[in-house]
Amino acid sequence: MRTKIWYAIGLMSGTSLDGVDIAYVKFTYSLGNEKWKFEIIKAKTFSYSEKWLKILKDAFFYSKKELKELDFSYGEYLANLITDFIKSQQISTIDFIASHGHTIHHKPNEGYTLQIGNGDLIAQMTNVKTIYNFRLQDVLYGGQGAPLVPIGDQLLFSDYDYCLNLGGFANISFEVDNTRIAYDICAVNTVLNHFTNQIDLAYDDEGKIASKGELHKGLLEELNNLPYYKTDKPKSLGFEYVNEILLPLINSFSLEIDTVLHTFIEHISIQIAANINSTGSLLITGGGAFNLYLIERIRKHAKTEIIIPNKTIIDYKEALVFAFLGVLRLENKTNCLQSVTGASKNHSSGVVVEI
Repeated sequence: MRTKIWYAIGLMSGTSLDGVDIAYVKFTYSLGNEKWKFEIIKAKTFSYSEKWLKILKDAFFYSKKELKELDFSYGEYLANLITDFIKSQQISTIDFIASHGHTIHHKPNEGYTLQIGNGDLIAQMTNVKTIYNFRLQDVLYGGQGAPLVPIGDQLLFSDYDYCLNLGGFANISFEVDNTRIAYDICAVNTVLNHFTNQIDLAYDDEGKIASKGELHKGLLEELNNLPYYKTDKPKSLGFEYVNEILLPLINSFSLEIDTVLHTFIEHISIQIAANINSTGSLLITGGGAFNLYLIERIRKHAKTEIIIPNKTIIDYKEALVFAFLGVLRLENKTNCLQSVTGASKNHSSGVVVEI
């Protein structure tokens, strides 16, 4: 059976701002049975410095001119990380780099999404073919530009009934009548980390603080009644939603941090359970998979078979899938699904910078 092989570097920076995930991946495609296989050979997370954390948080309020400058400076930053990764891991064979960049604005209903991290500069500085800007074309086709990971769920993780990523937001992917469906369920670490930051912690380790808090029924009820949960799919969330809707609502209750965390985790768990059939298997990845209290509450509400994979898959699944999106783009195969994003058609997205 003939096979095709690619060696790629995938980059992902999520809205939870826990760093840049870089994965060096081998993809194998069997031409006979059209099956994909992957191996994450090397992977590393580069945590953001306090300087970059502040910049990326403040960038939401930047002017167009400031964002243009940031696109280049962040692209230079990513290129330097990639170069360091290649050298430290002694990588010699690379077919391409696939970079998600970092999302600053996501307003698909207004025809706009922005991921910074200039791909032309990355290609120039690393001297490696680079693929970037995966979301914009989908938005221009009338789609949400998100989520993009479901094509990876469909082709690389088809053994599971549901794939749930717990990152800045919870997004889910599954099949209905042989059609892949996916969407953002609710906010997760964008909110949880915001409040743990207020007590000088990057995150709530294993959900220990949340587990000691009290449930505030009034806040929980208002959260569960937010209009987003009644809107039709496809749908996606961005930091705008957190900044304009969630934080003002939560802050209006003036609660202790542990109570906020406890109540919001209950809210997350209820919303996830509402989107899952209890008879299916559920693969959970993303940083939220390490929040033991959150997983406990999802298990309680969803009553489904939960699979937590090895740490490498938890940490690097999104970087892996963006590398995979790059392979599909180079092969001119669909990497954005109409059924997922609501675009006018399936398409192959991403800007390719040749060297």
